[in-house]
Amino acid sequence: MSQQTKDQQAKVALVMGAGDAIGAAISRQFARAGFITCMARRNGDQLASVVEELMAEGHDARAFSCDARNEEQVEQLFAEIEANIGELEVVVFNIGANVPMSILSTSSRKFMKIWEMACFSGFLTGREAARVMTKRKRGTILFTGATASVRGAAGFGAFASAKHGLRALAQSMARELGPQNIHVAHVIIDAAVDTQWIRDNHPKYSELKDKDGVVVPDDLAKNYLMLHEQPRNSWTFELDIRPWAEKW
Repeated sequence: MSQQTKDQQAKVALVMGAGDAIGAAISRQFARAGFITCMARRNGDQLASVVEELMAEGHDARAFSCDARNEEQVEQLFAEIEANIGELEVVVFNIGANVPMSILSTSSRKFMKIWEMACFSGFLTGREAARVMTKRKRGTILFTGATASVRGAAGFGAFASAKHGLRALAQSMARELGPQNIHVAHVIIDAAVDTQWIRDNHPKYSELKDKDGVVVPDDLAKNYLMLHEQPRNSWTFELDIRPWAEKW
């Protein structure tokens, strides 16, 4: 049996938007659960350290460069994985674009870019995932949301509109694809996540961290694997996550 045939029989997961914190943590979680883990971001070479880490542990991890706003690149990414690595069982969309700005200073160009990153690219990723999964009548598609998915805030008009749109997309896909045995779920992260930006900029970071008041990416990522592993008689569509002390 060729290596390609072996790979095609293995479980394959794709994390679109495999950043340094949440995306990398989700990738680690699926790799350690036995998936061939494909990670994609605009600059795929920035994933080298995560790939090396997982390969050193004995896992199979692959890095790809892909601009998720580019339809042709997204289509090519899915085609390459399906042809050369294996059948995608899990696809995670994890692109954010959390850029605060007053509505007075939001240009049409900035608004469009945020929408492309946080909503349109989710459509492209979700559509391609649905196209391959509906052929097999199985699979899991997970979208990362935020507080802005359910309520807008001053200074976040562009981001909230995009995240609201992504949530609506996920709802529509869940209703369409659920009866075809494809689990679509939306994860709302309603709190600060322990990233370098939060460590450098949150005025109460140390206090919150000491009290378990900041979301730890590795703990957050366990929820994504849990959603995939749910039996279909008890699927969750929306999971909102926050530390025990977070106000909501």
